[in-house]
Amino acid sequence: LGLALLMYPAIFEHPVVLNGPMLKNAFFGFCTLSFLMLGYFVDRQIVIRQLRRRLACENRRLINLRQQASMDMLAALPGLDRFRDSLAMEFRRAFNSRQPLSLLAVSVMPHTKLYDQSEAAVAYGDALKTLACKLRGEDSVYHFTPGVFGAVLPGVGGSGAQSIAQRISEGLHDAAGVNSRFNFRIEITSYPSDVRTAREMEEKVRAILPAEVAAEVEATRQEMALAGE
Repeated sequence: LGLALLMYPAIFEHPVVLNGPMLKNAFFGFCTLSFLMLGYFVDRQIVIRQLRRRLACENRRLINLRQQASMDMLAALPGLDRFRDSLAMEFRRAFNSRQPLSLLAVSVMPHTKLYDQSEAAVAYGDALKTLACKLRGEDSVYHFTPGVFGAVLPGVGGSGAQSIAQRISEGLHDAAGVNSRFNFRIEITSYPSDVRTAREMEEKVRAILPAEVAAEVEATRQEMALAGE
């Protein structure tokens, strides 16, 4: 508006000559409008900065809630000991009823940019939720070690396990997102097509565990065997 007022005399055939008090009023009016415009811009910047700060705080709070929920969910899952007991029971049942039995071992590897353990826990939690949604009601899920899960599928043979693994793979691709927050690998072991004993199934699981965890599992198994003898 101030620029329009100053340019007004120059763009008409009969320019209006500004002199005396009118010229001073036009100058001070232009300065006042400029300061008002500058004050408005500063006020908007302050408001935007406050909103961004509030949004960042809300995002951090939501991330913390997701991290805590993921860690609680992972901690609530049964571990290797419960898995061994359940596998032995299900294998005995499958052997006596001559029904198949399958085991899915899912390894989740967070992207290298997820250096924070809490961010990796969120990735594990999202993968676990996908895994639980894609399984049947009678299937059971176990947490072997961070990023490694197992699912026991009673009454499912090799072809059925392949179909379930395909559904899980599609769900994990969606959970990883376009940024590929994590990679994953699914291994299938079926009785009686792949293995003949529960011990062989345990060996399949042990092969994908970290070396120190696998050694600890083997030591525990030997102790339990000696105690049984």
